[in-house]
Amino acid sequence: MEKNFYLIQQKICAKYGAQFTECDMQLKVGVSKNIMDGARPINGLRIEPKEDTCGWYVWAGEEWSDSADFFVPLHAMHLEQWAPLVLPYLGLPPGWRFLVTEQYEDVWADDQLLKNS
Repeated sequence: MEKNFYLIQQKICAKYGAQFTECDMQLKVGVSKNIMDGARPINGLRIEPKEDTCGWYVWAGEEWSDSADFFVPLHAMHLEQWAPLVLPYLGLPPGWRFLVTEQYEDVWADDQLLKNS
C-alpha cells in the first residue's frame, strides 16, 4: 500500500479523535462475499487482532449476517482491488466502526467491540 494511504489514515484518526493503529496489510480481514458487487453502504468494524488477522471485518449492504459463510478471509492488501473505499479507515484502532459510501462517511467508537473480542 502506498505511503500516502497511511497519511490519509492518520488524518481520519485525527479527525475522529482515534489513536492511529496501523493495519498490517499482510494479515487477513474478514470480508463479505458481496463486497465487490457494488452494494452500499460499506461497513467496517475492528476487534482486537488475533493470530494472522488484523481485526477488521468489512461488509457491504445494510445487514450483518451471523451465517458461517458470510465472511471470507482476505489478505488486507487485496482490499485495494476489492473495496478501495475502505482503505482510509484501516488505521482506526480496535473498538471502532465506519459506514461509508462515495458521498457519506460515519465513524464512531463502539466499546462493545472490545468486550466481545
